Amino acid sequence: VLNGVNLSIPKGTTMALVGASGAGKSTLADLLPRFYDPVEGRITIDGTDLKEYDIRSLRQAMGVVSQDTFLFNNSVRNNIAYGMKDVTEADIIAAAKRANAYEFIMQLPQGFDTKVGDRGVMLSGGQRQRMAIARALLRNPDILILDEATSALDTVSERLVQQAIDELCRDRTTVVIAHRLSTIQKAHQIVVMDKGQVVEIGTHEELLKKEGYYSRLYKMQFEHNSNGEVKNVVKKELVKTSHEVRTHLTPMIVCLQLVVNDLVDSPQERQELTEEAYHSAVRLLKTLEYLEESSTIKSIA
Repeated sequence: VLNGVNLSIPKGTTMALVGASGAGKSTLADLLPRFYDPVEGRITIDGTDLKEYDIRSLRQAMGVVSQDTFLFNNSVRNNIAYGMKDVTEADIIAAAKRANAYEFIMQLPQGFDTKVGDRGVMLSGGQRQRMAIARALLRNPDILILDEATSALDTVSERLVQQAIDELCRDRTTVVIAHRLSTIQKAHQIVVMDKGQVVEIGTHEELLKKEGYYSRLYKMQFEHNSNGEVKNVVKKELVKTSHEVRTHLTPMIVCLQLVVNDLVDSPQERQELTEEAYHSAVRLLKTLEYLEESSTIKSIA
């Protein structure tokens, strides 16, 4: 339930809504296309109450890109141009390029004629999002609503989608419901919500200086992301070290097995195998010492 919310979005600017789950972000955004109306108070566009607009015309003037993008089992072309008439091929291609979608579309078996499957099952999450952004660009709405549009994507996909979103939001009145605070730092105003109320409003820099609710959220996400990056680096180093250890350990074991099982033909061959096992053990020891030194240096750093 929203309570005491009083907000204003200047035309052509971006407002980001942030807060924990259940804070009221989606509820507030759903009031704009009139999925339901407020019990008290009103919402206006250029001073005119939303209830005075024709609801069909109102919704046609708005575009929505959510994390759960709807695509139907038809061609890429028809999905991008869905619900629009008199759209040219050039318009569709231009929208795809602006949405960072053109390159992957041209790599599909039949390009723009490729069928994407039910709900876009033939595409990745990032590709589906860029298709939805291309559709929104083609529609060219006056007001844009982005609902957690990058929350379910990997880092590479998020970067491509975020670039497309930046293009889509340019000079357009936009409301962003954000989970990852890194994606809304350029918003003209950030609205922090908690339990249906607005608790803070400001730019990213202003809210960090306040050291309030937003600052705590940001620090929590930053620390979480930093820990995740460190874990990935450590994991890669462990995999690399494991490979090097096995590379030295395998020939040593083979040599020792031949000696232990008395499968050598002469004392000279026994001596050679013993020396090879010794050198493998030395190389293995050096690898482990290097790993230990690297760990100590990183700990000091």
